[in-house]
Amino acid sequence: MPVREMIDTYPGEVNIDRSLLADAVQAAVQCAQSCTACADACLSEQKVDQLRKCVRSNLDCADICDTTARVLSRHTGYDANITRAQLQACIQACSSCGDQCEQHANMHAHCRICAEECQRCARACQSLLETIS
Repeated sequence: MPVREMIDTYPGEVNIDRSLLADAVQAAVQCAQSCTACADACLSEQKVDQLRKCVRSNLDCADICDTTARVLSRHTGYDANITRAQLQACIQACSSCGDQCEQHANMHAHCRICAEECQRCARACQSLLETIS
């Protein structure tokens, strides 16, 4: 996994469990992609007006997951408070987006897939968050 390989090349000390960190970064990247694709697919549905809140939730989650992956990838001058806050924001965004997509999962496969990715990302971020003191 390139994420883990990059984390392992960091020459300084990484004050977080590297395996959980790699899982959270990878999950955030995948979730951002899924949310972006889901928003785009929702906009192509015939009853797009019924998916307006889903699209908004997708785009918010994609932005937060993308930022989370970038913040978690930086270790120089590490600040646990910022990491903790970013992980909490990501968990909340994934929870909200996942709930929204779940409402449409029976009708739209893209919403089902996105809901699953949001849940996976929230779990990975929660696992990492529990290790930060």
